[in-house]
Amino acid sequence: MSRLAGPVRVGGRTAPSRVLFGPHETNLARGRRLADRHVAYYRRRAEGGAGIVVTETASVHESDWPYERAPLAAECGPGWSSVVDACRPYGTLVLASLGHAGAQGSSAYHQRALWAASRVPDPVSRELPMEMETAEIEALIIGFRDSAALAVRSGVDGVEIDVGQYSLLRQFCSGLTNHRTDDYGDRGRLLCEVLAAVREAIGDGVLGLRLACDEGAPWGGITPETAPVPGGIDYLVPVRGSAYAQSRPDLRTEPGFNTDLCRRFRDVTTVFQGSVVDPVHAERALEFAGLVEMTRAQIADPDLVGHLRAGTTPRPCVLSNQNCRVRDPRNPVVSCLGEPRSGHETEDPLPSPGSGQALVVGGGPAGLEAARVLALRGFGVELAERSGRLGGMVRVAAKVPGRDRLGRLVDWLESEVRRLGVTISTGAEATAADGRPVIVATGSVAGPRDYAVAGGHVVDVVDVLENPSALPEGPVVVHDPLGDRVGAGVAELLAGKHPAAIVSPDAVIATRAPDLAEVNARLQRAGVTLAKRSRLRSVHADHVTIEDVYTGERGELPCAALIHCGHRLPSAARSGIVVGDAVAPRTIHEAILGGRRAAEAL
Repeated sequence: MSRLAGPVRVGGRTAPSRVLFGPHETNLARGRRLADRHVAYYRRRAEGGAGIVVTETASVHESDWPYERAPLAAECGPGWSSVVDACRPYGTLVLASLGHAGAQGSSAYHQRALWAASRVPDPVSRELPMEMETAEIEALIIGFRDSAALAVRSGVDGVEIDVGQYSLLRQFCSGLTNHRTDDYGDRGRLLCEVLAAVREAIGDGVLGLRLACDEGAPWGGITPETAPVPGGIDYLVPVRGSAYAQSRPDLRTEPGFNTDLCRRFRDVTTVFQGSVVDPVHAERALEFAGLVEMTRAQIADPDLVGHLRAGTTPRPCVLSNQNCRVRDPRNPVVSCLGEPRSGHETEDPLPSPGSGQALVVGGGPAGLEAARVLALRGFGVELAERSGRLGGMVRVAAKVPGRDRLGRLVDWLESEVRRLGVTISTGAEATAADGRPVIVATGSVAGPRDYAVAGGHVVDVVDVLENPSALPEGPVVVHDPLGDRVGAGVAELLAGKHPAAIVSPDAVIATRAPDLAEVNARLQRAGVTLAKRSRLRSVHADHVTIEDVYTGERGELPCAALIHCGHRLPSAARSGIVVGDAVAPRTIHEAILGGRRAAEAL
């Protein structure tokens, strides 16, 4: 891994590695300023070996307030300086990302009309923006220039201009959103003017460009052939996405999806971006790219580059987006499914040394993390798992179509507890505690049913995923009161061998899934019957009865087996510190966090 972890020249600066930590929403800001939590967050990645840290995109003009905790460049000077001071001891270059979301922003916070190239409603919000006139265009250029000047005065090594998915500059570059007939109908003109103003402001500082080179809308949007790549930049990050297509796919999309896109640009130093989480894959990408963006991989393991240098295995990023994608009105703080300390560096201390013996009962994610942290602290740890394999419910969830990558996280946890010398027993009940402190992570059991069973075959979803071939012949019905990905995934899995239907009380199947449109499209392509706005009332030998949640009208679906996907309940109580599903239904993130906190409390 010598090239990836080794130094590289970028513009007139030298980065200590070719790994870039890219700009992303964090919700760490307070008062539109970079906060102390930002500083700790970026310091941790610099300490772990990141060659370049690009800070969260700051709005260059007060007309842009895309999400509640979005930084404003005019207020970021002290924050940029603090980030630079924190990262400088490690040699990491710090760049400030600058942008303006335009029509893809929000009018909820500043209560003004959104700026746009033309009066084209955003396909997501449906809001119709105002068309910018000369005064607004000049103000935008000045905003980029002054923000860049402030950034370099604050000590950063340069700036990265955001012309990516959420970008007013991209909207000017695209035929989908720029219908102007004046001089700015030349779709690359505003971008060139902005870059010229920024270059003048930063002098010999690094100038990077994050450019949407494929909007996913070839009928009128930017394509790789039409992407306006200007000269005078020090590096280019070619990305895909717009309001018409996602730029941050989840674990269903294979990592490195932008390989072909990045290969197209040979005349400029490129940064390979696109769900790059595997160091081996990243190393190979240096055949056609100068640097590699591994943002989510460094949220999952801040010491990623350090692991490359030491020849050890970093904690894997499973690309689930469950805790690191935070552009959300609930304002969750950025974190990671498998590394809950990410985003909480100022609150969660690193494990302190300890000693003694401890027993962990249960080998799911909560138990594995508890055992790992205890072993790191210096405890002698015994881990007892009743089943024949470690991993718990994550192993089951990984059998849902498109979610197999989840298994990599418990694979890593298992390898770590074995490496750290934890005594592991499987296939048997736990031995006596013998006075040792006990952490209980015994998981969950099937929960109650709110429908009548008058005959018929009812199977818990866990049993189905463990052995789908055990279902009887004939149609299956998936009962999905939770509205998450599991029920939809099981229906999709079974549709290949059975006529399948899914019953949900919601107006859309899998309403809690961030990719609910894609989920519903896959179900329809698989031929699954979607019984929306429906409650399950009773199960019979050859059918189920459902009821419309609004009208109360009843109907029937043919059914040889009902798959129950409701809430699960904690397993039998034990004495000790109880964590994971043994407390209440937990996400993987919550289970790992609970296991870690229990281990740190001993």
